[in-house]
Amino acid sequence: MRYSEVIQAEFLERPNRFAAQVLINGLVHTVHVKNTGRCRELLVPGAVVYLERSDNPSRKTKHDLIAVEKRIVGCAESLLVNMDAQAPNRVFQEWALAGKFLPDLSFLKPEQHWGSSRFDFYFEAGMRRGFVEVKGVTLEHNGHACFPDAPTERGVKHIEELMACHREGYEAYLCFVIQMAGMQDFRPNDLTHPAFGEALRKAVENGVGVLAHACRVTPDTLEIGEPVPVLL
Repeated sequence: MRYSEVIQAEFLERPNRFAAQVLINGLVHTVHVKNTGRCRELLVPGAVVYLERSDNPSRKTKHDLIAVEKRIVGCAESLLVNMDAQAPNRVFQEWALAGKFLPDLSFLKPEQHWGSSRFDFYFEAGMRRGFVEVKGVTLEHNGHACFPDAPTERGVKHIEELMACHREGYEAYLCFVIQMAGMQDFRPNDLTHPAFGEALRKAVENGVGVLAHACRVTPDTLEIGEPVPVLL
């Protein structure tokens, strides 16, 4: 996926989860943050951020904050992290339709209801039928990608729903789209939310597939890349 009209700015502060103050050409501007997560390790004063200009003339904020350069202790280069919460589903769809998820994929529908649940995607491939839930990962610790960055009861519920549809005969997958490159592996963040890690391990034991892929990231593009090991 590609963004349009991307510019560089300096992060100043985040007064609330939807907005940030940034410095553009010496002037302070308020921009929309396309990620309602905490992102405390990413959005620090002085960080280089990247903004996409909105094409909606009626909006109060003219730009969306989509990426940030994370400073790595002891490393001269920073880590570019895409933090657009809507991007993982978009790049998964592009990736899957290109035959990278299942080579015989014949049907892919986003936002599919099943009973009282709603999954990110429903797919058909030959005789196979199944559901996929996609999670974006922006948390990195010493080269390891981790999820979640904050407790997520909603995430646990999604895992339980995937197990339920698998018991009904569907295939079920949880795909972690790591919105950065160069990660050694992916692991659940048990320190922040042990219940999520417990649910993920139980899901794997009961037939739910877990995928984790790093991404190729530039200030104005995001693309799913190679898989990384999943450590449970």
